Amino acid sequence: MKVQFSPLALPTQGTVIFLMAQDAPLSTLAQKLDDQTQGALSRAMRVEQFTGKKNTLVNLVAPAHTELDRVILLGVESQAETDVQQSADTLVSYVETFNLTDIHAIAETDSQAAHFAYGLQLSHYRFDKYRTRAELQAKCVLETLTVATDDPKAAQALYLPLEAVAEGVKVTRDLIWEPANVVYPESFAQFCICLKEHGLEVEVVNSYQMGELGMTSLLGVGQGSKHESLMVILKYTGTQDSDEPIAFLGKGVTFDSGGLSLKPNASMNTMKEDMGGAATVTGLMVALAKRKANVNAIGVLGLVENMPSDKAQRPSDVVTSMSGQTIEVMNTDAEGRLVLCDLMTYTQRTFKPKAMFDLATLTGAVLVALGEEIAGIFSNNDELVEKITAAGEAEQEYVWRLPLGGQFDRLLRSEIADMRNDGNKPRIGGSSVAGQFLSRFIENDTPWVHIDIAGTAWTKEGQPNKPKGATGYGVRLLDRLIKEQFEAKEK
Repeated sequence: MKVQFSPLALPTQGTVIFLMAQDAPLSTLAQKLDDQTQGALSRAMRVEQFTGKKNTLVNLVAPAHTELDRVILLGVESQAETDVQQSADTLVSYVETFNLTDIHAIAETDSQAAHFAYGLQLSHYRFDKYRTRAELQAKCVLETLTVATDDPKAAQALYLPLEAVAEGVKVTRDLIWEPANVVYPESFAQFCICLKEHGLEVEVVNSYQMGELGMTSLLGVGQGSKHESLMVILKYTGTQDSDEPIAFLGKGVTFDSGGLSLKPNASMNTMKEDMGGAATVTGLMVALAKRKANVNAIGVLGLVENMPSDKAQRPSDVVTSMSGQTIEVMNTDAEGRLVLCDLMTYTQRTFKPKAMFDLATLTGAVLVALGEEIAGIFSNNDELVEKITAAGEAEQEYVWRLPLGGQFDRLLRSEIADMRNDGNKPRIGGSSVAGQFLSRFIENDTPWVHIDIAGTAWTKEGQPNKPKGATGYGVRLLDRLIKEQFEAKEK
């Protein structure tokens, strides 16, 4: 969708949309059109009892005394950024019904103009790549949005970094939607190599190199697959002020069959999304590069496929992680933590980050506990928890801190190794057990947050600015965190 901003003026044809706050009077241009149509707008508002509340609209078709096709009064409720963004959901639900391809919106402020355009970019998304039959494809797609506002240049300046984030969200969604026969470790790595055009440095570390580094915990997960396990490093340098980057680690299990601890079919059908953490980190790095964020950031992706075969890892196998700690693999379906622990050690020893965040579709238990709209977080740093919680509130990508220590540490006791990879009491504290496992790989008190996105990476019904399917959760959250807490204010 092409987005452009124009000076305040009424269009003479097509579809015009007025963005209206709750209980606010008609704007100057809306009042002008109301007079021109002999009160059609105000009468329609009275009949529909329209007040400008979010998730409501009034649709006037071919209003008299104009050449316009439609006039839509769209409720945005308030000038709050998220309210304006989410008002786009209401409009998107009518795109096909109203046959909207090119629309002209009238905004009250430059900020409202930018955030409405951003909301439309987030909401107007469908993954139709593999739909070849015409009846299955979208019947209508928004092609052009023109937003009229007081200062188009100011609105454009506000919009451009938001557009970069929207592009990052789209990258994440596209990667998660792709089937596992299209996105597997080698093809994911190749996609990342193409991101050099956005200003990212990309390094691919192969299985032999990881073996030399001692990353046998990660390598054990993928040894049953025909696809080579890979580690991809995405580096963005936005400032020369500090050599210490912020690090983001992503679990990239491109398909998780469970390995020899085979999942039931119903659980396996959605396991192409088990690389959601790596997809989110990739989208975030694209967003930072495209908006030229004033920060240094590292993305580290562990790309593996967890498959059963005669070469696959067995329950009760013992592996030695890069940290030197040994792990008894009691459940080959608790594989994400085996990938992440080696990424954590590699990242800390190689890049010495000032803070480290890992993202993973790690446990079904977090979905049971927190649902599809809140991610579980685990951390060794109270200040980071406060910061990421505030960012989540601002973006409405919520997080909730879950506990570590105590009984969860005891549940990792192994009879033969330093630890086991699942709890020794089935179905007890699954998310916290996984978080506790990862916490054992923190070195030198590196500030760390683990984000379990197993519930939030995918939505079955759709959420505000998140159409059904892959949500892109985490890109907006972490971009906000970086912008407010880590990014230098002066370039």
